[in-house]
Amino acid sequence: MKKTYYEEAKERWSDTAAWREFENRSDPSKETGDGLMKLFVRLGELKDLPPESGEAQAAVAGIQRYITDHFYECSDEIFAGLGEMYAADERFRKNIDKAGGDGTAKFARDAIRARFCKTV
Repeated sequence: MKKTYYEEAKERWSDTAAWREFENRSDPSKETGDGLMKLFVRLGELKDLPPESGEAQAAVAGIQRYITDHFYECSDEIFAGLGEMYAADERFRKNIDKAGGDGTAKFARDAIRARFCKTV
């Protein structure tokens, strides 16, 4: 039986402060998830721009802020890791690309990398 995202995350991070914060603050409503996906729709509209463009950077900053506001404190370190996961994990990639179009997950990763590394 396949594990859900929640089960997998709990197994991996349940002993961390970030997980405890998620458990206390997270809003599991469909509206919250839909709100996050709308941000990926917007990011997908920007894929023709360079990842380091002001518009792309504003979009990924919005995603980081949304995660912090609705789930847990999304530090720069956590967000950088999420960016890598968005492109590397097939499940995340499919969901993000479904929202924003093919290549949105990789563009998100590249824009997040540009935000923190200044190189892509």
